[in-house]
Amino acid sequence: MTTEKISFASDYMEGAHPAIMQQLAATNLLKSPGYGTDAFTESAKKKIRAACQCPDAEIYFLVGGTQTNATVISAVLKAYEGVIAADTGHVSLHEAGAIEAGGHKVLPLPQHMGKISAEDIAQYVQDFYADGNHEHMVFPGMVYISQPTEYGTLYSKKELQAIHDVCQKEHLSLYVDGARLAYALACPENDVTLADLAALCDVFYIGGTKCGALFGEAVVIPKKGYIPHFFTYIKQQGALLAKGRLLGIQFDVLFTDGLYETIGLSAIKAAQRIRETLIQEGYALYIEAPTNQIFPILKNEDMETLSQQVEFSFWETYDAYHTVVRLATDWATTDEDVEKLLSILKAL
Repeated sequence: MTTEKISFASDYMEGAHPAIMQQLAATNLLKSPGYGTDAFTESAKKKIRAACQCPDAEIYFLVGGTQTNATVISAVLKAYEGVIAADTGHVSLHEAGAIEAGGHKVLPLPQHMGKISAEDIAQYVQDFYADGNHEHMVFPGMVYISQPTEYGTLYSKKELQAIHDVCQKEHLSLYVDGARLAYALACPENDVTLADLAALCDVFYIGGTKCGALFGEAVVIPKKGYIPHFFTYIKQQGALLAKGRLLGIQFDVLFTDGLYETIGLSAIKAAQRIRETLIQEGYALYIEAPTNQIFPILKNEDMETLSQQVEFSFWETYDAYHTVVRLATDWATTDEDVEKLLSILKAL
């Protein structure tokens, strides 16, 4: 008899928050116009503008993160420009060259705890323009960061402000990938609010796929007209959903009664419990991060044993005898599954 594995592989393993499923079912047979022109989508936009304290923001809904990144970056950059990103950034590694396929180069910077610094960005730009051949090269036109990062770490408001200042000085667009933004907002260590993102970024997106929605990401453009005809860019990329209400309804629910800013709380608590137990049991962590991703270093034989009972993600080879794996909690992680995981880890 095969025992079903418990899953900590990622934060999109379940369907959607029950409130979303309830509203989708309740509105299922209502007729509404397409392409995001419906009342549900307009309601979601108003609520997001209010949450971001940005009444003039333009809001657009897309289906997934890679699609969103490729669409935003191609819409913002000129043909000869590229995007600066951490060498561990999602656009750098795990989008199958989507940005390059769109005609733009990713310009990687070495990461520090999953982050890039204002100083490194400034130095990159300085070195670029100091090169006598820079007219023959890809110009930096944008900075891409993630909040939280791919390693679960957080940019502080001070760090974000510094990056913003460099981008303003060097005429670079600042774009923030918020695929897991709910887990940043729910984290006690976080001091960057939605309003801060709206004030300091040119474009950012609010993740839904990993944060309680069936699918969907909300692109926020704080300055009206910053990307002219962005709707048309979305259509051109094949990213415009005809039944746009399916996105509008989900974000309307997520931004009712502050749900989005609290939906990640249980994931943060579960991750912290797992993190503390790993340390108590003598496991080494590859990186210290306060959000919903945990990166233990496992002996290869222990990883093999764990894989028989738990679904997790391979992260990277640590050395010949050890591997870094990722455990991820989410809005729907149960106490029962956490207890099972801890019991298994203690027995290794």
